[in-house]
Amino acid sequence: MKGFLSFLLLGSLLLAGYLLLWPGPIEPAAWTPPTNPGWTGVYAQNQQLAGVQRLASGGGVGPEAVVVGPDGRVYSGYIDGRLIAVNPSTDTVEVLENTGGRPLGVQFGAAGELYVADAVHGLMVRRGSGELEVLSNQYRGQRLGFVDDLDIDSQGRIYFSDASAKFGVTQVRADFFEHRGNGALLRYDPSTGETEQLADQLYFPNGIAVGPDDAYVLVNETAKYRVLRYWLKGEKSGQMDVFIDNLPGFPDNITYNDAGTFWVAMYGPRSADLDALLPRPFLRKLVFRLPEWLQPSPAHDSLVLGLNTEAEVVANLQYRGEDAYAPITSVREHDGWLYLGSLSADAIGRIQLPEALP
Repeated sequence: MKGFLSFLLLGSLLLAGYLLLWPGPIEPAAWTPPTNPGWTGVYAQNQQLAGVQRLASGGGVGPEAVVVGPDGRVYSGYIDGRLIAVNPSTDTVEVLENTGGRPLGVQFGAAGELYVADAVHGLMVRRGSGELEVLSNQYRGQRLGFVDDLDIDSQGRIYFSDASAKFGVTQVRADFFEHRGNGALLRYDPSTGETEQLADQLYFPNGIAVGPDDAYVLVNETAKYRVLRYWLKGEKSGQMDVFIDNLPGFPDNITYNDAGTFWVAMYGPRSADLDALLPRPFLRKLVFRLPEWLQPSPAHDSLVLGLNTEAEVVANLQYRGEDAYAPITSVREHDGWLYLGSLSADAIGRIQLPEALP
């Protein structure tokens, strides 16, 4: 018995030493989040996303972003690198290419070319039925660490996010636990082949959406629960401000429907445990060393918000249940449907727009 107690004490001391002293990959910074508004008022809970249809079910995992192509098919990319096109009428799937990385954002250009934000290889393009080409994977000699999403303005210039220059696609939790401005907003000009950085020190910049008349571009700053706006025209050109702040969840991708609505995919609700840890960097460093299942994680809920150009909530779509299509990481409106992407689901979701709205 005495030997067992000595062994237990030694093990406890070793564990404490590991948690307190062993070097780790993160250097957390303190940040006090604003008080969570909760799921009340304009964010009141509802069941509008119950009964989401599933396309290409079981064909692959992680269709993180979706876009409807000129041919009416839904395009996305899986965690294994495959780019796919799904016919929503027949539910048939065609595999186009494999990026060899992790395709995240997808968008079509004016000439029908498919642009891809690949977390591993950078900004890519597929023209016609040809092979993939890397357009941009570095800035000023520094390799981009985590290219995440993109959108295109009327001149064909591509705005895209580098979610983290320090942590790659397999280290998302590390970036959130460190909570420093490791991300950036960039623009690629196909006419010159040049990449410029518009803003840096962003906290996991994720979704990208060019606003009406190319006046600004919105950037979802996931780790700070808000959406930023970078002005492209007018007296504020080159400046960044906050479009909407203190959301009750993690904003992921964002799209614009050309009719005045920004669709914001919400990865999940905010975690009270994570909010409590964010002002305490030392404690956060200890928690990060624990097994992942002991660390804070958002609930498995379906969450989508619609914002008008004044940043007012005009649509609030939710569902909480074991069969929820979640986490939702992309929302794309097309022809009376909302098409949904997910970082970890094994299908593309869709729901008719009239049924989704009150």
